[in-house]
Amino acid sequence: MLTFRTLLLLAGLGHFLVLAASFQVPSRLGWAEELPRLRPLNRKLMWVYGAFTVLTIVAFGVMTLGLREEMLRGDRAAVAIAAFIAVFWAARLGVDVFYFSHADWPPGRAVAVGHVLLVALFSFQTAVYGSLVVHHLL
Repeated sequence: MLTFRTLLLLAGLGHFLVLAASFQVPSRLGWAEELPRLRPLNRKLMWVYGAFTVLTIVAFGVMTLGLREEMLRGDRAAVAIAAFIAVFWAARLGVDVFYFSHADWPPGRAVAVGHVLLVALFSFQTAVYGSLVVHHLL
């Protein structure tokens, strides 16, 4: 049986898997062709939003790995961080389910498999952090 200690380790490392996938986004989604169509400010905003998202996901992974014992003990600040991470990934799942359409994604088996794997990882992240928070609240 997996313990919260192991699940948090996997969840922390899982953030770096998300990053590995995210670094493929510009090429897989044709940003070299698409972004030049935008005005310079809009193009720059896309890159800034992307950079801040990457920074946030790196921080989630680093904080989870660095504060794992605090999260396990139920320290308030660490549990608050876990709650925010759970909300972040739950929101990302919600966007995937309710806003994105299958037709929005590029065609191809590799993209479809990658999408399924990412949704599974987002679900895992949501479940681990959410369960930890509920465990400490109860």
